[in-house]
Amino acid sequence: MAFKTCVTLAESSPAKLNVLLKTTLKRSDYIEIRFDFMEPNKIPIALNLVKKYLNRCVCTLRPRLDKGKFSGSEKNRISILKLIAEYNPYLLDVEYNTIRKNSALHQYLKKTKTDLLISWHDFAKTPNISYLKTTRKKMAKFSKNVKIVTTARSIKDTLSILSLYKSRNDTNLIAFAMGDYGRMSRILCTQLGSPYTYVSLGKPVAPGQFSLDEIKSIFELKQ
Repeated sequence: MAFKTCVTLAESSPAKLNVLLKTTLKRSDYIEIRFDFMEPNKIPIALNLVKKYLNRCVCTLRPRLDKGKFSGSEKNRISILKLIAEYNPYLLDVEYNTIRKNSALHQYLKKTKTDLLISWHDFAKTPNISYLKTTRKKMAKFSKNVKIVTTARSIKDTLSILSLYKSRNDTNLIAFAMGDYGRMSRILCTQLGSPYTYVSLGKPVAPGQFSLDEIKSIFELKQ
């Protein structure tokens, strides 16, 4: 089974982001742009600079509540998400808690026809499997693209999150666990049906994240 990678870029400079996108897309299938690492007034500049690459980009604007860097008001964050949607990226990552509380945002995004990736993170633990399945079902009402990420405290936690792939229905599921115990799930998810796995260019942006070089070396062994 072929594997695909999505490199997380967390840059504060639009110019540097543009240069990194160009070079990294030669080596990775997709890029996740963490726009929350950028000052809000620089985001429109960045979008214009990188618009020709956005068809291979997952755009993210994480609030502090979800361990992101965006510290402005929620109203401001929503307006930036709407702006990003206008550029029609490959996927626009919107948190489940954001979309379920904001029907106006959901309606707006539906009109732009931007493909949404509905994401949900648990930074403390891995809930039981029935809770995970229920959450996935609720998330799938907003998009066929669903991302569920938990924190693994044991191998059992890792097996719980990976068991979500047993009954995916019609969703494009991305499910794995963070932390040392969860590292293997970042590899195994691509073998179980995840469209790609998230990697870094060297310094992990999330706990347990492999670098692009490491993951390529692992998959070359398999081939």
